Amino acid sequence: MFLFVAVQSLQEGIRNATEVTATDRTLVVYRENRYCPATSRLPEHYAERISRIDGVTAVVPIKVVVNNCATSLDVVTFRGIPSETVSLLAPNWHMLAGSMDDWQKRSDAALVGENLASRRGFKVGQTFNSAGVSVTVAGIFRSSEAQDQNAAYVHLPFLQQVAAKAGIGIVTQFNVRVSDPTRLEEIAANIDADFRTEAEPTQTRTEKAFVAQAGSDIVEIIAFTRYLGLGCLSAVLGLVANAIVLGVQDRIKEHAVLQTLGFRSGLIARLIIAEGMLMGVLGGGLGTFLAVSMVSWGNFSISNEGQSVPISASPAMFAIGFLMSAGVGVAAGLVPAWRASRREIAHCFRAI
Repeated sequence: MFLFVAVQSLQEGIRNATEVTATDRTLVVYRENRYCPATSRLPEHYAERISRIDGVTAVVPIKVVVNNCATSLDVVTFRGIPSETVSLLAPNWHMLAGSMDDWQKRSDAALVGENLASRRGFKVGQTFNSAGVSVTVAGIFRSSEAQDQNAAYVHLPFLQQVAAKAGIGIVTQFNVRVSDPTRLEEIAANIDADFRTEAEPTQTRTEKAFVAQAGSDIVEIIAFTRYLGLGCLSAVLGLVANAIVLGVQDRIKEHAVLQTLGFRSGLIARLIIAEGMLMGVLGGGLGTFLAVSMVSWGNFSISNEGQSVPISASPAMFAIGFLMSAGVGVAAGLVPAWRASRREIAHCFRAI
């Protein structure tokens, strides 16, 4: 059950990062046919033209710098934004340490997502260096957005100056907020049409669709792991069933005595099924607890091309793990219980 719950946590992280909901209002404008942050280079002045498109309420130019573009569990993602736009992101943030004011005061300050801070052990006031960028942690925040949890937000001019090959006036993407979520596709098409003839044409998608496409390798690998989870369940079912069969075989004498004392065959069958459920809940429950604890404590994220998929385990994962454990225990006990209930008393005594 430990492996099964760990796989389910991966699946849950993918759903949270890539499934578009009715309340999503954010579009990502990227360089056409580019997915790596290092190859998407858009002029910063595009922001003014995008903001004039009907339905757009806010535009945030973002420079993205990562220490590793390949798939990894430990990627530091710097996101450079204009200081005046941080208020557009702040409604989704809850400051755990430090403050926004401290971030505004220093040009090399960074606001660090909770997962990244926990994984790297960052504290407020600490200076760290990654991808050639040295920053001081001004605050640590918790966000409901998957991409914020593994990012360090810094001032855009600072990142454009210090990051190798960044370039002044060049950004990686624009995050665009729209007034009506039902018009996401229409507005995305209008943005791309406006820049179609430019030297740097754009490709606009919803934020979660962009994450799903940019991190398609991760999505495919994690989708495959569901078969691994089903295989784990089958293995648990076989092991518990084998243990119950051996247990029932060893207790033929006890079953004969119970039948002699008047215990009906149906009651004996229910006792065997209850035994299987108890074994499943105890063993599976322990595996579920260890898996959820590991995922929660580790704050793991799988990153690829600068996009992160946090591995998360919600409280519902506990319930799913316990219910699956109980279900496997009941299923494993059905056949031994049926066989024991059909065994005659005389046959039981002859088998002793």
